[in-house]
Amino acid sequence: MGIKEDIQKTVQENCVVMYSKSTCPYCVKARKALESTGVKYLEIDLNSLSNTAAYQDALQDITGKRSVPRVFIGGKCIGGGDETAAAAASGELLSLLKAAGAL
Repeated sequence: MGIKEDIQKTVQENCVVMYSKSTCPYCVKARKALESTGVKYLEIDLNSLSNTAAYQDALQDITGKRSVPRVFIGGKCIGGGDETAAAAASGELLSLLKAAGAL
């Protein structure tokens, strides 16, 4: 299985997935937004993988962006740190999580 297929499988099998890097400030922003809802989510730290660049290339193929975080809810990428924080502030994040069955 290739990396792109692995990402797609992971996203399909989990309601909420965040691909991140531990030292990224935008990842911290997305993490705080998700944690504010009390949702359980799968976080995959690309720094812990030996092929970080390949994962980011695959994320670009899937989402159109190579940057992290890449947050997926219900199989769909909702964006990165700014988008996730904005969705939390507007209440949209809770709606997305409920619609996906994550809450």
